[in-house]
Amino acid sequence: MITLFEDSDFRDECNNDKLLKRRQGDLRAKKIRQRLDNLRAANCLSDMKSLPGRCHELKGDHRGLLSLDLDHPWRLIFAPADDPLPLKSDGGINWDNVRTVKILRIEDTHD
Repeated sequence: MITLFEDSDFRDECNNDKLLKRRQGDLRAKKIRQRLDNLRAANCLSDMKSLPGRCHELKGDHRGLLSLDLDHPWRLIFAPADDPLPLKSDGGINWDNVRTVKILRIEDTHD
């Protein structure tokens, strides 16, 4: 998939191993790199369902966003960036047709 970043500073951090480890710690930095590599290697979002690091749609105030597990409780938050957004008839995201995502942030979604 095509992987974009909402914030250029966060993009630069994710593309610099030394900076990523300094800001996020060794374990989380490793998980972030792994999840980004998985996203880039996927043909579409549905490919992420079979990989480690649970990928799921968020609810409530975070509706329309997705998350990938990092180290508990931290998640890599991203959104489909296809235009138009591929939707199913029930209004959910059609994972089979998402080919571009935008990385937004790292967050504890349980706060």
